[in-house]
Amino acid sequence: MDNNQFKKEALNRVRIAEGHLKKVESMLSGGAYCLDVIHQSRAVQAALKKVDEVVLHGHLHSCVLKDMHGSRSQNEEMVSEIVDLFSKKA
Repeated sequence: MDNNQFKKEALNRVRIAEGHLKKVESMLSGGAYCLDVIHQSRAVQAALKKVDEVVLHGHLHSCVLKDMHGSRSQNEEMVSEIVDLFSKKA
């Protein structure tokens, strides 16, 4: 997949998350059953997680693999950058 395909897929996933989030807003405004709201909220979270996966996949292919021919310290720095990002609590 090229960089434009990754971007297209990520935007598609963002739109899915947006749709789920609008549904959560509608459910809250309409007084929906709490557990149904939570179920829909978890769908938002899952959709955003998928966005992260697609963006990371794109980054690994378009940036990291391209630059892995660098020195060992540069390669270690790239790996650390990715690990640090995913170690942070949301």
